[in-house]
Amino acid sequence: MKVDLLEILGFRRAEGVHPPGRKFAADQAIERAPLPEGVILPISQHIGAPAKPVVKSGDQVLVGQVVAESSGGCSAPIHATISGEVKAPTTVVSPATGSLVEAIVIEGDGEDAWIELEAASLDALSSEEALARIAGAGIVGLGGAAFPTHVKLNRPPESPVHTLLVNGAECEPYITSDDRLMIEDPDRIAAGIQVLMKLLSVEKTIIGIEHNKPKAIESMRAAIARADLPGDVRVVGVSAKYPMGAEKTLIKALLGVEVPEGGFPTDIGIVVQNVATLAAVADAVLDGRPLVERVVTVTGLVERPKNLISRFGAPASMLIDVCGGMPEGADVVVFGGPMMGIAQASCDAPLLKSTNCVLAKEASLRTERGCIRCGRCIQRCPMGLMPLMYVNLTKKEMIADLADYHVLNCVECGACTYDCPAGIPIVSYIKVGKAKLRQLGGN
Repeated sequence: MKVDLLEILGFRRAEGVHPPGRKFAADQAIERAPLPEGVILPISQHIGAPAKPVVKSGDQVLVGQVVAESSGGCSAPIHATISGEVKAPTTVVSPATGSLVEAIVIEGDGEDAWIELEAASLDALSSEEALARIAGAGIVGLGGAAFPTHVKLNRPPESPVHTLLVNGAECEPYITSDDRLMIEDPDRIAAGIQVLMKLLSVEKTIIGIEHNKPKAIESMRAAIARADLPGDVRVVGVSAKYPMGAEKTLIKALLGVEVPEGGFPTDIGIVVQNVATLAAVADAVLDGRPLVERVVTVTGLVERPKNLISRFGAPASMLIDVCGGMPEGADVVVFGGPMMGIAQASCDAPLLKSTNCVLAKEASLRTERGCIRCGRCIQRCPMGLMPLMYVNLTKKEMIADLADYHVLNCVECGACTYDCPAGIPIVSYIKVGKAKLRQLGGN
């Protein structure tokens, strides 16, 4: 095994932006949030087909029991996150998309009674068995994308993987959940790396962490050394610049290659996994533990920013109360960070698998003015695109032309919007344009 800290890597100086970090909870040790009295579990918590409910009103469930099963090849099951009684299903505004979705409601009994977990030794499991445990645990990408993990890992023989890239960048302002996980529980992450190295048959792993997280770098290096993993395993410091944590930009910074337009990292032999996802993989494969909770940063305009382990389906308001509540001026709750996060319709919005942060803030509406042709959006784009062109084409309903300007390569990081002196909501136009292009069959 080779453990190394390479030179600090990054993309060109003009690309990306440097928003204020505001990592208020960076020094706050992870705490466990109270058990919620009830949870609401939307059946669509991942990219792909929504899960199919398998429980009905009046059923008694245990923590970890499947309440909605996978409904297709690209889907993931959902498990009860508290023990108690299933109530009548409801419809909620999806915290991820803003659309109306069906949700399972569980009223807790306060017992926190679990299903029986079945631990296993990695040496005793085949790759197929390990993959089945990951799929059955309902693991999705916990860095925000929520792509079903087992789908990403299920590689056909003709598409081998040569590199596992571990994403510990956490470049978005305010969010510190991954940082604290790397500092406090690095051995779980290392165990997840070991699982995936065996499952994918790779001998090269690169762990990318922004250089402004020295404690996380030191902690992960020590954990990798203890794990004594086979092959070439390296901890690499990358420049602290947004959006370093986007998988395409991290690949470009660390390996110097680009993902093909409309393609995936696996198309070039790379699998990218977030550190929190790897910890969940270790839980599932080694302990038989399904994904029912995660570390969430609760920050912004709260009295005491914290990093809390919370069950999915808990209302955001419960976590905010644990942190001392919000002042009167705070009128927006965002799931995620200020760059790519989603503003919620209510403070009671339920936490999803993809919710790594609950951010309380004041609304900051900007007046959109005419473009001054400064070119900043082009300079800041980490993918080398022309963001303003997407705005113009979308406004003029020239949707088919978006493909000619490689709009699908856009990672929607928001660097262009952040640095636009005219206050143009560029990413909003891009999202609309992409959606219309897909309707035309341009994906």
